[in-house]
Formats: sequence, C-alpha cells, structure tokens
Amino acid sequence: MRYVAAYLLALLGGKTAPASGDIEKILSSVGIEADGEKVKKVISELNGKSIDQVMSEGREKLSAMPSAGAAPAAAAGGAAPGAAAEEKKEAKKEEKKKEESESEDEDMGFGLFD
Repeated sequence: MRYVAAYLLALLGGKTAPASGDIEKILSSVGIEADGEKVKKVISELNGKSIDQVMSEGREKLSAMPSAGAAPAAAAGGAAPGAAAEEKKEAKKEEKKKEESESEDEDMGFGLFD
C-alpha cells in the first residue's frame, strides 16, 4: 500500500508518469527504505492507466464482496442469534470486572486522604 500511496502522491504532485526515483524519494522522505522490486511492480501495473478508472474498478470489486455481518455467524458454527447476544453480554461483564480490578490495583488499596 505504501508504494501505491507514494505513486498517487507523485501523481498529485504533477508527475504524469512517476518513475521509480520519484516513488523512492517520497518514501525516503518519511523514513521508509524502498524495495526496488515492489516499486517496479507498482509502476508496471499502473503505468499508462487512468487512476480514476483503476479506482472505480476497485470500488466495483469491493462492492461485490460480502459484508462482514454474515461472517461471525458462520464462524460460530451456525449458533443461534440469541447465543451470540448472550456471549456479548458475558464478554461485557468480564470486561467491566477487569476494568474495576485494574482501577483498584492502581491505588494499591491506599486512598489519597485515608
């Protein structure tokens, strides 16, 4: 992603066809050492393509992906929705207990004005 982002930044900076040196310069400005093979790959894949077209194709692909709502039910082995809600309640109770115990540990049993 960082290589694609650097490519896009070079485009925004006015380069019509960013070269590997442009991408490496952008990455080095934020302390990232560029991998030459990855830079070449990004340039070869995006060179000569309209970025607007590439982005719209990507949006279409993302819209075809299933939403995250169905995955947890499938991962639970088809458990009933009530069971999932019950598990969430249990997790919240445990989290609240953990927070309470951490706050008690912070003052080590001593109050400021005890």
